[in-house]
Amino acid sequence: MSSVLYEHPLNERIRNYLKLEQLFTQATSCLSSNITMSHQVFFASLFSIIDTLERNDIRGDLIKDLEKLEQNLVLWSRSPAIDSKILEVNIQQTVSLLCLLKSPTPQWNQLKDDKFLSSLKQRYAMQGGSSSFDLPQLKFWLSQPETILSQEIEQWLNMLEQISNSLTLILMFIRQRSNFETINTENGFHQDNGEGIMLLRIKVNKGSGYYPTVSGNKFRYSIRFMLPCNESGRKYYDQALQFQLAQC
Repeated sequence: MSSVLYEHPLNERIRNYLKLEQLFTQATSCLSSNITMSHQVFFASLFSIIDTLERNDIRGDLIKDLEKLEQNLVLWSRSPAIDSKILEVNIQQTVSLLCLLKSPTPQWNQLKDDKFLSSLKQRYAMQGGSSSFDLPQLKFWLSQPETILSQEIEQWLNMLEQISNSLTLILMFIRQRSNFETINTENGFHQDNGEGIMLLRIKVNKGSGYYPTVSGNKFRYSIRFMLPCNESGRKYYDQALQFQLAQC
């Protein structure tokens, strides 16, 4: 049976990583669609990425995590059971990304100096501010050939590539830290020690009718399953159930 995967971070660093990962997915998905129809999603995602990078030391966190990853990869290389070719590729990618991130002038800073993007970003910060009558420059931009629009979008996203690729690599290894195990609960509630855990991954059978809500931190967490409810929005599911859990 197919399942729905839910993920929940247990610290602020991973929360920012997951937020950025979703924003990058939304932005890049617009490349394969009609940009005249999806430009609102693209620019909203792009500006949210820029804001998140400006308000948090994402680059510093990524550098620290990549340095730890490099150390671990070197240690793993001494194991005879490791695929040396795949490991070498990961080491090279990690070192390359570290060099790019440690540059004194990050490439994505150029996005802040782009006059066209800056004029849009101010309006996007206002509710309903991205209407065509408020942004004739956007309407003019959208009137250009599709090939030109795609090229400019790719150029903007390429300036963020070092951030995006670092996130992908780090989250890949975090998600591989733990395998899924079957959890049975009698009342739709589960709790455990959160020490050393950065990310919870929860699989629920599709069509089961309930979904998990998570509260917790790096010391302890709890998972409570909920049902949609027309009167109150949601209500507790207090029956026995089974789900899959990976503590990464």
